[in-house]
Amino acid sequence: MKKIYNLLDFKHFGFFLGIILFFVVLQLDFGGAAWQIKYMAAISVITAVWWITEALPLAVTSLLPFVLMPLFGIMKSNDAAAEYFNSTIMIYLGGFLIALAMERWNLHKRISLAIIKVIGTKPERIILGFMLSSMLLSMFISNTATAVMLLPIGLAIILQIEDMFPPEHTGKFSTALMLGVAYSASIGGIATLIGTPPNLIFQRIYEMNFPLAEPISYFRWASFAFPVAVVFEIIAYFVLVKWLFRPSKQIKVEKSFINNEYLKLGKITHEEKWVSVLFVLISFLWLSRVSIDLGFAVIPGWSTLLASGKSIDDGTVAIAIGILLFILPAKASKEKLLPATIISKIPWDVVLLFGGGFALAKGFSDSGLADFVGNQFHLLGTVNPVIKTAGISFVMTFMTELTSNTATSNIIMPILASVSKANAIDPLILMLPAVLSVSFAFMLPVATPPNAIVYGSGRIKIMDMVKAGFVLNLIGVVVITAMFYTVGVLAYGLKI
Repeated sequence: MKKIYNLLDFKHFGFFLGIILFFVVLQLDFGGAAWQIKYMAAISVITAVWWITEALPLAVTSLLPFVLMPLFGIMKSNDAAAEYFNSTIMIYLGGFLIALAMERWNLHKRISLAIIKVIGTKPERIILGFMLSSMLLSMFISNTATAVMLLPIGLAIILQIEDMFPPEHTGKFSTALMLGVAYSASIGGIATLIGTPPNLIFQRIYEMNFPLAEPISYFRWASFAFPVAVVFEIIAYFVLVKWLFRPSKQIKVEKSFINNEYLKLGKITHEEKWVSVLFVLISFLWLSRVSIDLGFAVIPGWSTLLASGKSIDDGTVAIAIGILLFILPAKASKEKLLPATIISKIPWDVVLLFGGGFALAKGFSDSGLADFVGNQFHLLGTVNPVIKTAGISFVMTFMTELTSNTATSNIIMPILASVSKANAIDPLILMLPAVLSVSFAFMLPVATPPNAIVYGSGRIKIMDMVKAGFVLNLIGVVVITAMFYTVGVLAYGLKI
């Protein structure tokens, strides 16, 4: 009986469904299209199904394009392999090394507690402090790591309150605090290019498909995405704290508790100072690398002052700072700010997931499948731009409630790029709202790792997450659409 059940579970179902659909696609008539298009479509389908159902580990499925595309003559092995380790992945690696250094020397905890000390210890202010901490940290640290870091601090405060007040006074506070941490981690992730993997996937696939367009630099991304994150963070706070889960006014947290937690950290250490300096330095170098056009004046980027400036990108900066972490000494030990053993903590599975998506996107283009798919959506060019943006945001938001947002981005971004080409639509109109929307899935524990982490705290009822998440999902569609046609149009110089 157990064996029969295992064969019928979702992952096993997905495994066999992927194989069946692979061969079904090979039998379809593509209207006389080249054989490469048919084979690439089959490869894309099996990869997508296995990603969505997690029939195999996501990283393992990500290796499928490297095997199948050369096997069917779509791309040489060397060309496919090059997509698995490129400059975009270097940005991710450098950013993650900074995050590991912050975690190793407890800088993240100091930042969070300092914010809460400044904002205050009233229930609503504590929640705001945690939300701001979560948002700010997740701009540079993975959303998952942010939630993991803040969860024990939040639970310590919740436990203290539960010891002092009856359950009827603490329930809404606990729910709002936990949901605030999870949702803010996702919101903060969109604010910077390195905040969450889908952002970098979008950057790479956009620049791969539109090489003549202005690249998506760190500053160019933040000029639109950061305001969106700020606006939505404010909305999320009011939805959680002022509307759905208004905490009891009888709750009070002693300032001494927060002060004691901060004092446990001691004086800021030599290592924290160095990590802070490198953190500020990498942010400054990313933001100022390319020239900034203010309309009335142009601030030259530092790379334009170098003879080799055109050869340098954000990946170069990321790895340069990352290397310094292995050079600068730590006073607390005979080691450096980061020891050699830290390399094993880099999530190489995510790196492979990046690479698989990039390889798939390259195969889309090289095989001709991108043009073929784009031509099937010729009527999309006649749809009102606002409706297009809102529709894509809605679909992507609710799709990622059940699928990995990274895998979804790998699947959808090449399709949207090809649709844009075929319909002479500015690709940013389709791709930019879509990539922001995949991070705005708030309804279910499985939607994002931060949701799952805080749900595991035992302080949240599933219906509370569904209720708050559904409201924020819908608001997110409106915010992304409205902000795109105001701030986005100005930031990217779009002509709608």
